[in-house]
Amino acid sequence: MENKWLAYFKRVHALSQIGLNFTPSNYDKDRYEELLNLSLQMMEDLTGTPPEKINNLFIDETLYITPKTDVRAIVFKENKILLVKEIVDNCWCPPGGWADIGYSPAEVAVKEAREEAGLEVRPLRLLAVLDKSKHPHPPSPFHVYKIFILCELIGGELSGSTETLAADFFEEAHLPDLSLDRITHSQIKLMYEFLRNPTKEVVYD
Repeated sequence: MENKWLAYFKRVHALSQIGLNFTPSNYDKDRYEELLNLSLQMMEDLTGTPPEKINNLFIDETLYITPKTDVRAIVFKENKILLVKEIVDNCWCPPGGWADIGYSPAEVAVKEAREEAGLEVRPLRLLAVLDKSKHPHPPSPFHVYKIFILCELIGGELSGSTETLAADFFEEAHLPDLSLDRITHSQIKLMYEFLRNPTKEVVYD
């Protein structure tokens, strides 16, 4: 579960940025600016990261703050799951990433499978919508919703990309080191539950 102080930081940081954007009062703006600085100090105390670096993460988040959306394509072949090896940490996860403006979640899943793994897929159904903070991921400054979409393999050849070193299919019992910021072992287990039980209902937090 998410560290409670990290959750406090996210909430205070979001409220301060919303207030700065919408309040017409200069007095209130001063108070929200103080709250913003306090939230950055909280994050520095928690992680050791300088406030200016933390603030840069949110430099474009100037309107009403909402959760970010991470979309993952879940592709099976011969009871093996598709994973890609991330350049950033040399670990593996299903192809995916931040949802792009102008794309539906299903379209993001198709695009990410093609760009990160070299494969053409067709979206079949929604499997899960998970709140990242409720799962055993490393701490994150963002509040993230994770969307998992089952896709059918229809073509292409396995390959890496500018963001991935390799792509391959793995058995549940022989998984590589997972990129835990992107996928957890319990989430992989959940995806295999859908493989074994195609009528399983969508899971959500």
